[in-house]
Amino acid sequence: MIKPWETIGPDVWETCRDLIPAGSVFAFLAEHRSALFEAEMFADMYPSANGRPSMPPQILAASITLQALHGLSDFETVQELRCDLRWKAACGLGLHDMAFDPSLLAYFRRRLARSARPNRVFEAVREVVKATGVLKGKHRRALDSTVLDDAVATQDTVTQIIAAIRAVIREVPGAGEVAAVQCTAHDYNDPGKPRIAWNDEQARADLVDALVGDALRLLGHLPEQQLDEKAANAVGILALVAGQDVEPAEDSDGRDGRWRITQGTAPNRMVSTVDPEARHVHKTRTHQQDGFKAHLAMEPETGLYTAVALRPGAGPEHHEAMVGIDLLTDEDEPVDAFGDTAYSTGDARHSLETAGHRLFLKPAPLRPAVPGGFTLDDFIIDTGAATVTCPAGHTVPLSAPAGQHHQRKASFKDVCAGCPLRERCTKAKAGRILTIRPHHDLLAAARHQTATDPDWQADYRRWRPPVERAVAWLVHHNNRKLRYRGTIKNDAWLHTRAAALNLRRLINLGLTRTNGTWHLTPVNT
Repeated sequence: MIKPWETIGPDVWETCRDLIPAGSVFAFLAEHRSALFEAEMFADMYPSANGRPSMPPQILAASITLQALHGLSDFETVQELRCDLRWKAACGLGLHDMAFDPSLLAYFRRRLARSARPNRVFEAVREVVKATGVLKGKHRRALDSTVLDDAVATQDTVTQIIAAIRAVIREVPGAGEVAAVQCTAHDYNDPGKPRIAWNDEQARADLVDALVGDALRLLGHLPEQQLDEKAANAVGILALVAGQDVEPAEDSDGRDGRWRITQGTAPNRMVSTVDPEARHVHKTRTHQQDGFKAHLAMEPETGLYTAVALRPGAGPEHHEAMVGIDLLTDEDEPVDAFGDTAYSTGDARHSLETAGHRLFLKPAPLRPAVPGGFTLDDFIIDTGAATVTCPAGHTVPLSAPAGQHHQRKASFKDVCAGCPLRERCTKAKAGRILTIRPHHDLLAAARHQTATDPDWQADYRRWRPPVERAVAWLVHHNNRKLRYRGTIKNDAWLHTRAAALNLRRLINLGLTRTNGTWHLTPVNT
């Protein structure tokens, strides 16, 4: 049981209430903190065997909520708690209370992350949302994502390999002795970069070749042993960085141990050994950032976040369409889901329609093989009868699903010869081959509805744009730059940030508590 905690000095809320802005998050937490963050809510984080916490978790929960709302560091948060009456009142500190060491916030977040309910602050605010009934009858959810910059510097290939070799030497028992014999390209005890002529292209190529050789020999000669988590991670990172940016040398068969920097960027490339989960992220074809993606679902009338998730920025399992399905999993009943083309994949549509949701997901436009020519929708595709008829009236069979992606093919090779419509259809000398992906009928129907249904178009134009405002709220106050490393810590921050924004929005809608019940009392009533 968590015991009461004594404040130092007069209670700020009782003595300075008139100085705290009415209708602010500070005033709300000062008055309702204990109801929002009940003591028993954190009991599992502090078993009796561990003793009494040095600071009540309700105070820490209120602190990280305000911290996420205002985008402050741990040090800045503690300074506010020491010097700002609003923060003292909101968190329940006395007038003369010096708060606590900033490291306690990191300790509290770590306990939250390791607990069975790491997002309990977000869940607590979500329970308030349910209790008020503010979302009752509001069945629309808008989906979107945004890129958040990572908290580390992007490393080049040389820096990554050297850092990874140092980590293996440091973490793996016996690796130092192996490195002393096998690793000769650089002095890995030297904190600086290798001493070469960096403006000499051949010198840089020789260095990369030598470093990759060091990494592979080190991995190949490590003693057989059971590794702990840190050591296993160090070995895995070294194996990854030793291969992700290189390829066999131009005249090498790949077996003689000669390497060069590969042309282009490897898919799903790790950008830093300091945060191995950060990735290159392409939100558009021309704009690239390094970091993670924040995914969100929101109710467009109230502006409340109903679900959020932070994921690595690359990889098919982290694509918007996959994460979007998860964001709607906890909905009590089917909703109208609004989203851009990123969410309109065949698999996502199939999953969401199976769950009963009504979809307002904008389909991706089709690209003709010839500019201004025929697209897939100009063909009559009967997936049930397994036939495809081209604009010229030629019908060919549609193959059975095959390959990794279960695609079907329709070949017009022979009938394309001499066809008067060929110049509008294909540039292929052998004739056109259509590729039909899974759930083609769902995607074709969606494209038709998008183009011809004025009610669908009006709903999309009205209810999709508000999610852009929710994204702007999320990254306001320099919150596009993450403060933590790794998916788990940053996902916890994102949930706390969304909880704080939801709380502020509820307060603006008139949130209050009467007779132990949360409800909304609009300001103008």
